Formats: sequence, structure tokens, C-alpha cells
Amino acid sequence: MLNLKDLPPLTLLVAFEAAARLHSFTAAAQELGSTQSAISQHVKRLEADIGSPLFQRTHRGVQLTRAGDQLYLPVTQGLAQVLKGYQHAQKQAHHDVINVATDYALGSYWILPRLRHFRTIHPKVDVRLVTSQQSVTPDQADVDIALIFGNGHDISAPTRQLFTEQVIPVCSPALLERYHTGQGPAHLTDLPLLQLEADHHARWFDWPELFSRLNIASAPREPELIFNNYTLLLQAALSGQGVAIGWSPFIEPMLTSGALVALTETPLQSINGYHIVFPSNRVVAPLVLEFVDWLMEEGKATMAGG
Repeated sequence: MLNLKDLPPLTLLVAFEAAARLHSFTAAAQELGSTQSAISQHVKRLEADIGSPLFQRTHRGVQLTRAGDQLYLPVTQGLAQVLKGYQHAQKQAHHDVINVATDYALGSYWILPRLRHFRTIHPKVDVRLVTSQQSVTPDQADVDIALIFGNGHDISAPTRQLFTEQVIPVCSPALLERYHTGQGPAHLTDLPLLQLEADHHARWFDWPELFSRLNIASAPREPELIFNNYTLLLQAALSGQGVAIGWSPFIEPMLTSGALVALTETPLQSINGYHIVFPSNRVVAPLVLEFVDWLMEEGKATMAGG
């Protein structure tokens, strides 16, 4: 364990580092805004504590002894780390950071396109997205809030619903052309399906539930491709490899641009959705609450089709 009582005063180490780097007590004094005599005294005190000379005088200045050379590298590295931490703390004092945990899909397709708007309101605030396929709460990770998919009742922390789950089957126009089919739900039985792994799609719509809700009598085909990442699944749909269960609002820009087409007229809705999860064991900072209010407004606009 680090015993700070064994460390020499920082002023001695700073004087030593500057003199060693510049090979001159005079130059070190000028850089540190001190005097040559003060630098010399600091070095002498450090030498007395160590019990060995750290410098030898030459006609060009000073050079490190063997003991000084052994001390120089760890002192330089240590002071560099202190400076890095100090500068980081300074930056944080002028730039607030909000840490938000979420999954890849919500982070990529919903939050990131909207963050520019938030930054225009709060230009000195950085929003740091901590993305993962596994849901984590603020009680489990070093984040201010989390955005988690579910029904909200299975989370043992305060929550607010951001928006509900709405899905619609989607595919690329090229896939329909290749299979010579239309866009009605009945054609789902003829098309290749894309699916998320069971661990990740168990809480939201899957193909059996979607077929049931669409009153399709036959069972869905075995998926052509299975993914553990929704972003990859959408990329597969965009490239014409199969039909994806598209989550609104993630797919709205792709439907608008024509990159994807919907195979049903209206989305299906469940009791699930994305929830804002707060820490249960600490107070939420006012700035984080402002960010939550902004998220809720964006969520309302999403539900209204904006």
C-alpha cells in the first residue's frame, strides 16, 4: 500500500526533474520561476534524504549520477501522470459529462442522430454513450442513467418509460424483386427471415409472436441468419439477405429513403419499450435531470411520429 509519508515533497521532485532534463540548475530555475540557489537547495535536500549524489558538475552544466539516473525515469513518469490527471480534472471543471448506458441499436439509430440538438442547447456538456448488448443499470455500472428495454417492472430501480415497442417486418426492395413477391404479410411465408439470438430477442417480438399477431396460420420458416447484434441484423436486411423485424423508430429514416420497405401497413405494439433507469442509491445531478427531460421530449416526438 502506498505510504505518502515516505514520499519527498513534490517541490524537490519537480526541481530535480527540471534540472535533470535541462542539464542546468539555472535553466531549471528560469523554467520554474525560481532561483538557481533554491533549485540547488532542493536538490541537496533530496540527495541528503536518498544518501547519494544525484548530479555531477561539468563545465557544460550538470549530469545525472547513477543514482540520479535510476530516479529520473520514475519521477518523470509519475509527474507526467499527475499532470495528466490535473489537466483532465481541469477539463471536467469546464466540460460536464453525462454517462449513459444503452444498447448498440438505441445508441446508433435513435440517440446519436438527436445529440446534435442537445449540444446546441448545452454546448459545454458531453454525452458519453456506454454501449453493450447486456443491459446494465446505474447501480451496476459507473453511469448516470441507463436506457433499457423491457416492461419496466423487472427493474429494481426508479424508471420512466421513454417510448413503447413498435415493430414492423421490413426488407430491401431488391429482396422483393428477387423473390417476385408483394409487400403484404402473407408473403412472409415465402421470404428468408433474419433473427436475433434467443438471449437478446426473448423479451421483444420474435417471428412466432409476429406471425400470430398478423393472423398468419403457418409457422415461420427457420431463420436464414441469426445475429447477436441488431445493428448487424439491419445491415443484413439492407443488403437484401432477408426480412428483419424492424423497430420503430430505428427504421424510419430507412423507410423514408426507400432503403427498406414495410411488409405490413401498421406497426404492432407491445407492453414493452425503452425505459430510463435511474440510480437507486444516489442523487441524480440537476444536469442529468435536464438531459432526462430532453430525452422525454424526444420520446414524445417519436411516439407522435416526429
